Amino acid sequence: MTKFPTYPVLLVDDEDTWLRSFSLALKSHGIDNILCCNDSAKVPEILATTEIEVMAVDLAMPGLSGQELIDAVSATNPDIPILVITGMSQVETAVQCIKRGAFDFFVKTNDKSSLVSGIRHAIEIRELKRENSSLRTRFLQDTLEHPEAFTPIVTCSKVMRSIFQYIEAIARSTQPVLITGESGVGKELVAKVIHDLSGRQGEFVPVNVAGLDDNIFADTLFGHKKGAFTGADRARPGLVENAKAGTLFLDEIGDLPQASQVKLLRLVQEREYLPIGSDVTRKTDARIIAATNVDPESMGETERFRSDLYYRLRGHHVHLPPLRERLEDLPLLIDHFLRQGCQQRKRPAVPAELLTLLLGYDFPGNIRELQFLILDALSCSGDEELNMDRIKAHVNKHPAAARKVQPGEGTRLQFGPELPTLKHVCAELVREAMRRTGNNQALAASMLGVSRQALNKRLNKLREKEDGQA
Repeated sequence: MTKFPTYPVLLVDDEDTWLRSFSLALKSHGIDNILCCNDSAKVPEILATTEIEVMAVDLAMPGLSGQELIDAVSATNPDIPILVITGMSQVETAVQCIKRGAFDFFVKTNDKSSLVSGIRHAIEIRELKRENSSLRTRFLQDTLEHPEAFTPIVTCSKVMRSIFQYIEAIARSTQPVLITGESGVGKELVAKVIHDLSGRQGEFVPVNVAGLDDNIFADTLFGHKKGAFTGADRARPGLVENAKAGTLFLDEIGDLPQASQVKLLRLVQEREYLPIGSDVTRKTDARIIAATNVDPESMGETERFRSDLYYRLRGHHVHLPPLRERLEDLPLLIDHFLRQGCQQRKRPAVPAELLTLLLGYDFPGNIRELQFLILDALSCSGDEELNMDRIKAHVNKHPAAARKVQPGEGTRLQFGPELPTLKHVCAELVREAMRRTGNNQALAASMLGVSRQALNKRLNKLREKEDGQA
């Protein structure tokens, strides 16, 4: 069972009864990684050996007072949020503690739910600070700590690399993740990578919620008791239970009915749910990742989808670009799908026109559509050359998917007041072709309409020129 938060909440009070009651209150709200200390003098020793997420400290303690302890911890461990627990007569002192570095204060006689909310808020702030620090390091150093985790995603795109760096920074967070992007861009693949990097011991449990009515949604996710309804001859645990200590991936979340959205909001917000036919609320530690092909900007504003649920799900947001915005990946993806389809057969040669044809296509179905085109072409190809007939027929059937020509990208080039030299234009064309094909010389030569040998000569001249300038 994965405990929440990752590092323990430290409760410090000399009254054991208060420590027990507050621990129970926290556990009933899903915060179960707790350390209790009834001697404030032992706190420095605990901090020296254990990483602490949040502290809650009572002001009125014998020996080392709460105020002295807060001063000491703020000086040596300024990143740890400290919540001050005070009596009615000590509010002024608590305010002074806030000015000296404490995160917040609560009156001990108040309802414990306010203190639980304060602890949860402090945990969220600590996670955000940790993620921001991780993001800064990764972007400044342009590094990935676990590049092997992204092997299933075939890409050489700089945009995708930035997304990978963001994913590494948020992977261990407990906050929900919303993945957006058009159909076929690989949202479930990315969700699985986030799970693999999270360090969670449980399973990755995917479910497509599109088309599920409220009853089926509740039964699928939350399960039911035996006898809950006609035909329920045995209990069903539900997918939330299957995802304990793991990740629950909800695909096509934008199509969820309103009634189901209310149930999901409770799951996301309170980390609890009610199986059908049960009066006993169950807790979950499953991390929730949701995905939708609905535009994220309109999703939070439309009446069809609850804005409170949308912003809860969007604890972190990953937006995947469509294939037409990462065309530099086309050569790699074509090669990947060819290898995928030729595991039990000889790989046919690829016609030079394939890349040129596909570079002019918009791929409304994205990577999934490209996979279909390549595997479909293989199914009707011999061993010598990839049959292009079905690919051409598919592209010609979808004229609306012809890629929009950008300024200067069509047959008529745009020039400034001074014309570039032919040598300069040729050099830039070669560089652009190599960039678009991921440095694949055969595909770049095909795109430029020259032989591979001719392209190789031009590349050698460019290298000699660059070496001479260096």
